[in-house]
Amino acid sequence: MEELRKLEKVHSMLEFMESRGVSNLDHHSNRFLANFILFLIEPSGDLAINDKCSLLSQLIPTLSSSFLEDAYQHHLDTTKRENSGFQQSLVENALLGCNQTKEYSSLQNCNENTAMVGLDSMQMANSTLEDFCRSYFMFHGLDVSKPQSIFKYLPILSFTESYIYQLDKMNEKLLQTPYNGKCVFGEKDEWQRETKLLVSCFSNDPVRPLATILEHKGLLTERIREELRLGEEYWALERKLCSALTNKEKILVEDVMKAIHLKSFDYRVLNLLLYQLQGTKVEELHMEFLSISELLVEVADDLYDYEDDVLENNFNILRMFIRIYGPSAAPSMLVSMSNCLQMVLLIYIFADRMSICSVEICWLADNFRVTISNVLIKLPSCCIQWRLGRSISTYY
Repeated sequence: MEELRKLEKVHSMLEFMESRGVSNLDHHSNRFLANFILFLIEPSGDLAINDKCSLLSQLIPTLSSSFLEDAYQHHLDTTKRENSGFQQSLVENALLGCNQTKEYSSLQNCNENTAMVGLDSMQMANSTLEDFCRSYFMFHGLDVSKPQSIFKYLPILSFTESYIYQLDKMNEKLLQTPYNGKCVFGEKDEWQRETKLLVSCFSNDPVRPLATILEHKGLLTERIREELRLGEEYWALERKLCSALTNKEKILVEDVMKAIHLKSFDYRVLNLLLYQLQGTKVEELHMEFLSISELLVEVADDLYDYEDDVLENNFNILRMFIRIYGPSAAPSMLVSMSNCLQMVLLIYIFADRMSICSVEICWLADNFRVTISNVLIKLPSCCIQWRLGRSISTYY
């Protein structure tokens, strides 16, 4: 809710700016000005509004592009000193490891060193792994409070999530790349080199090194391979949607809903891997239940990460809904969708406790038709097609 309040403030300021003629055709410029104005009117010690205006009048002439370039370089130098050269080397090697060039063709020998992950990716993947252990281990009869339950399967799970996370960050970095070939502060050569490497990565089967290792370990199934393929499809959709948003092109709600569903593919990969590691059969009812739960989690995460996703040009369902439905209607659309998902989760929980099979869930959903339809009345039909064996939307 805090993110929604911030969003409301920004859009309210944008409307105020437009009414006063303080805006232009560039969306990013307007958003920058709106945030800047909101920053200026925030209390800051004993400074009054007139004091702030006077301070800006005095100092803005000194904020030349050369000064900002020096400030940017100072920021980079500070950041580089905080990060070890070893960690930076790992990131660069990870990019190279993803690149399917001749010198890395040792995949055919199942070289385990080919699929490399950086230390930063392993650290950033920890939050996902912790959430996975807490939320999914119970479905496998594992006690998350017992270290042996975690560490027995941690190497494969950690490596897999770290590798996927690393590719995800590379894809997001590609989204941040200027498509007009102009860099902010003259780093054109570095940007072109890195962009070429990133484009090469995602055009040459980026998950193949991971799939090769899993196959070598006897863990790769057709279903895991398919989820990895869907992960590539999500990254392509993210690039398509964010590019359309940047270029003010039409965005289809079908693409948005498909992307938000595919976004949790890494959780499904980890879940399927855990079945393989334990040598047990996949429980379909649990997989279907968790697919609905994953959607709810993704929506909640996107609300929390909204500001960062806008600044970094990442996929975010609220950001997409705002473009499709407008800033006023988008939050209520998300609330309606979340209510719908929670209702479907209740159906699954009830079905599981009553030992109802997957086929009978659709019959159960039909008996909840009146209640659910009140929630779904304002949603497009594509927003409610979930993995129930067949679409619940058939009933409405």
